[in-house]
Amino acid sequence: MNTLKTGLLLAAMTALFVAVGGLFGGRNGMIIAFGFALVMNFISYWFSDKIVLAMQGAQELTPQDAPELFRTVERLTANAGLPMPRIYVIPGEQPNAFATGRDPNNAAVAVTESIVALLTPAELEGVLAHELAHVRNRDILISTVAATIAGGISFLVQIAQWGLLFGGYNRDDREGGMNPLAALLAIILAPIAAFLIQMAISRSREFEADATGARLSGKPLALASALRKIEAYAEARPLPINPSTAHMYIINPLRAEGIYNLFRSHPPTAERIARLQAIASQVAA
Repeated sequence: MNTLKTGLLLAAMTALFVAVGGLFGGRNGMIIAFGFALVMNFISYWFSDKIVLAMQGAQELTPQDAPELFRTVERLTANAGLPMPRIYVIPGEQPNAFATGRDPNNAAVAVTESIVALLTPAELEGVLAHELAHVRNRDILISTVAATIAGGISFLVQIAQWGLLFGGYNRDDREGGMNPLAALLAIILAPIAAFLIQMAISRSREFEADATGARLSGKPLALASALRKIEAYAEARPLPINPSTAHMYIINPLRAEGIYNLFRSHPPTAERIARLQAIASQVAA
């Protein structure tokens, strides 16, 4: 199912790029945009994980760098029947984490450098189990591709903004140009489309990963405690990341302000905690 969703997402991205290319450059613009979209599709599928990790400034760890972290991940992957993922560290004073990769055989888990110090061992295990649940549920590809596409849309918007700034769209429409109002509309709508893509992908999968992670670790209340703590840190110490990757983290690492409240990529943390508490009650019964 997630493979089908990824295919549909790539097709939607291609259609969006071609439509915007047509607005900016008529037939020639559509052809150029289609070529750009094909390149983006290839890069998104094969290299999106490397791009996302590079965007975060992530550095790969070895077992010697973080032995306890590796032991925890090894134990959880054994429980889940998964291959051992690569483990990365991200600069930041906020505890947070995400998983990326094409499939379980090419997966990576990234954690912020402060997560070990700010979470208890049980909470950290709950967070890692959540991220490995994303790997097991095979939704890391679509999440990573969405981040790459959102970045591509942002790049497209920047090109449009520079074009308007320097008067690149003042030619007559019959000569292959476009109306500046149409360019302005595309600049406004394209990032909204990126937000909607991220929101639609992320919200339901977080509930599923919470439930799967709670079963893997056997510690649903520790995961609930970690979510509460991470959200508090996110409000106080937002991570300086590209917003196109925010949906990948276990908790949105950016402070929710203004229009971002309308496009929250994660379900309400209180609801996630309530569901985890319900799982804990069922286990105890």
